[in-house]
Amino acid sequence: MSLTNSSTVRPTVPGPAGLPVIGSLLDLRRDPLSTFLDAQREHGDVVRLEAGPPGLRSVFYAVFAPEGAQQILATQAANFRKDHPFYEEVRQSFGNGLLTSQDDDYLRQRRLVQPLFTKRRVDGYASAVTTEADAVTARWRSVGDGVVDLVPEMNRLALRTVARILFGVDVEAAVDAIHRCAPVINDYVVSRAYTPLKFPRDWPTPRNLHNRRVTAELNALCDRIVAERRTAAGATGAGDHDDLLSLLAAAGNDEDGTLDATEVREQVLIFLLAGHETTATSMAFALHLLARHPDEQGRVRAELTEVLGERAPTAADLDQLPLLTRALKESMRLYPAAPIVSRRAVAATEVAGFPLPAGADVVVAPWVTHRHPGLWTDPERFDPDRFTPEREAARHRYAWFPFGGGPRACIGQHFSMLESVLALATLLRSYELTAVDQHVPVAAGITLQATGPARIRLRAL
Repeated sequence: MSLTNSSTVRPTVPGPAGLPVIGSLLDLRRDPLSTFLDAQREHGDVVRLEAGPPGLRSVFYAVFAPEGAQQILATQAANFRKDHPFYEEVRQSFGNGLLTSQDDDYLRQRRLVQPLFTKRRVDGYASAVTTEADAVTARWRSVGDGVVDLVPEMNRLALRTVARILFGVDVEAAVDAIHRCAPVINDYVVSRAYTPLKFPRDWPTPRNLHNRRVTAELNALCDRIVAERRTAAGATGAGDHDDLLSLLAAAGNDEDGTLDATEVREQVLIFLLAGHETTATSMAFALHLLARHPDEQGRVRAELTEVLGERAPTAADLDQLPLLTRALKESMRLYPAAPIVSRRAVAATEVAGFPLPAGADVVVAPWVTHRHPGLWTDPERFDPDRFTPEREAARHRYAWFPFGGGPRACIGQHFSMLESVLALATLLRSYELTAVDQHVPVAAGITLQATGPARIRLRAL
């Protein structure tokens, strides 16, 4: 069915009744991912949900079909803005960087930042990825019982990698500060975004004060490093510094000018926090799924032996490792790092024959679309061969969209894939993995969060 101008417009959008008075509030707070899955199974591809008591009730629409995701993220992207309460909370915590900015601010920032993420530039960071991955393989050899939890391990690997690439130096200071502060800010943002009644941020409540302290710590860290990089670039020329922060501080053109210190800090915070968490999630679940599926792990390791031999992987190997790339893509299908994406409709429109009013809060959910039984056979099964070129070409573009889509697609997509493939290649050629935990519970935060361990047993090769 056409998503717009359909001949029959159904007057009401179906959805769960929820509990008296509060609707689906408890289900959404307890487990939004399962709530959305159940909603699609029971009510279809466009669902209306209500949460909260009368007078404070939130009403929003969830769209699960790939055609609907394409309409919201791409073909009608101008009508679906980041004015959703979730993005406003992110904006309040991390500033108006690429993740949250809109209109002329976004276009200006994107033009200034885009040259930092060209394929040539990103490929130049391959050695930083393998250096950090090599450090992990060396450290794992000292693990007494051979059991590690992939969640903190991949978080630290991804954070050290992005910090090394961003800053060049001060890696440990940045890593330690973010490990202390990021979970606090993440929880604060999510709880405020989905709470009908919340205290103003400037009220001196214990939670507000705690969030204010950790946010100030991160801002001070970034401001200090930004200032050092600007000084160094002015003294020696930006071309002598290959870290992204130096290039970001020096970015500019006649049309857009340059980024001031506050704008640079806001971009850095987004790169550090969103950039490392998304890639860490992809790597952790890819390794865990391969540990649970030894036959697939064996196929990937045979490919690594054939392509790499004894040498380290490089950016040039990215296209030469299709089995590993398929396994990574399949893990990103089952565990998309951005499981829910929020927007707000500017004008009334129609999706799949249902009217959406102006001002409607709308979500698309890769978590659900990636499990849609009309798109994926046996959708909970791990099957990397879903991503052969022929099968990918036969699917709708938005059947799989872990990096979003349209004009707001993730600017770091190539970097994330490069980092993940090279790091996974380095680890898998050094160790055989066996799963200790067969199931890893997850929750929807700013990004997908593992709420339990993903332990594996290592056998050095």
